[in-house]
Amino acid sequence: MNRRTLFKGGLGALLAGAAVAAPERGVHAAGERLIPIEGGKYRVWTRKVGSSNIKVLTLHGGPGFSHIYLNCFEDFLPAAGIEFYLYDQLGSVFSDNPDDPSLWTLARYTDEVEQVRKALGLDNFYLYGHSWGGMLAYEYALKYPQHLRGVIVSNMVASVPRYENYVARFKKELTPAERATLEKYEAAGNYNAPEYQKIVFDRIYSQHICRLNPWPAPVELAFRLSNTKIYNYLQGPNEFVISGTLKHWDRTADLKNIKPKALVMGARYDEMDPDEMRRIAAAMPNARAVISGQGSHLCMYDDQQWYFRELINFLKQG
Repeated sequence: MNRRTLFKGGLGALLAGAAVAAPERGVHAAGERLIPIEGGKYRVWTRKVGSSNIKVLTLHGGPGFSHIYLNCFEDFLPAAGIEFYLYDQLGSVFSDNPDDPSLWTLARYTDEVEQVRKALGLDNFYLYGHSWGGMLAYEYALKYPQHLRGVIVSNMVASVPRYENYVARFKKELTPAERATLEKYEAAGNYNAPEYQKIVFDRIYSQHICRLNPWPAPVELAFRLSNTKIYNYLQGPNEFVISGTLKHWDRTADLKNIKPKALVMGARYDEMDPDEMRRIAAAMPNARAVISGQGSHLCMYDDQQWYFRELINFLKQG
């Protein structure tokens, strides 16, 4: 058995059949846990960072990305006296990765968050969601508000149709030749063509996903290690062609029912309409919006000092 097979498929089976004593209480594991979900059928990875009565559970974007690009939180939150939890959703890097589309539903992922909350013993906690994680945060706040001290929705509108309408304008930033190239490959369904990918990344993602050049290592790694099967199934082939099962998701009419205090974070150059982010906050009973003047979708990197100042201020308001 080679190393890849051992860690990807065989390790759990080997451990299940081995007489391994449970670790004693007090054994240090860098805050990491593998949490059973779905009745113990699968396990998801979490890591606790810091220790405080202010507790934040983070939900990464994607779908199918991972906690890796949120590692930068470790440079800001613990020093501000905030405890937070990194967490890879099912199908993401450190968690189990069953190849089963029946598990890739918004409802199941929302209930997964609740299973993780219970296992971590969190109550009266803050839920932070970025991008797809923000979609989960909307859903969780509507279904399980009793556990929340507050919610942070970062760079995620409440309607995929509105998002789709907004990002369509980004093609207008391209030259006619570039637009024609994209349309040619899209008509053929060939989204992996190198010429197509180069335009998407060099001309669109570089302006609206992360404006730093080069991209920080955690951002590059998050893209490199993403689960494209989950992403394509739920979202589509990229951020601007929406063909997945989330295509018609819209919680605009339900925003008035999100009662916990909330922070809605957006950015001027984001793929999410900053004006829509302001409207979302206005529609929620106890929310406010903050908009970065120079950041994009990953403004925790390309407007970092602003981002963490606003986030920490919200978390420490009590």
